[in-house]
Amino acid sequence: MEKSANAHIDKLLKEASADGQLISPMLPEDVKNYLIDIDGTVCDDIPNEEPERMATANVYPDALDTLNKWYDEGHVITFFTSRTEDHREVTEKWLKENGFQWHGLLMGKPRGGNYHWVDNHIVRATRYSGKFTDLVEKESKIQVFED
Repeated sequence: MEKSANAHIDKLLKEASADGQLISPMLPEDVKNYLIDIDGTVCDDIPNEEPERMATANVYPDALDTLNKWYDEGHVITFFTSRTEDHREVTEKWLKENGFQWHGLLMGKPRGGNYHWVDNHIVRATRYSGKFTDLVEKESKIQVFED
């Protein structure tokens, strides 16, 4: 079931800048902070305009198994969805009824795809393409800021 969005706080490591000032803490290198989309990634792709379908969405079994495995391994699972706050109750109920384990649920992700995440922490993106499996390393071309 859902744990508090802050349940992983005890795993955070204090970090400091070169001059000794505290900066944002980091998870240990072996703990991943997964942000997982819902519609079209762990279940049927249902648009916000048809919320009546959200309660009966078909779960993708490989998504359930993989995410719960990651959760059990101690990684942080946060669902990050374009569903609105109006859809929170049906979404939480659906996640619980279908056996997902998670730490947090962020509503209101911008719609439309083509996401570009700019952050001062490492961000790794994995595009879901129909099947959840263990992750493997591959080399890929990325966009970066000029030096």
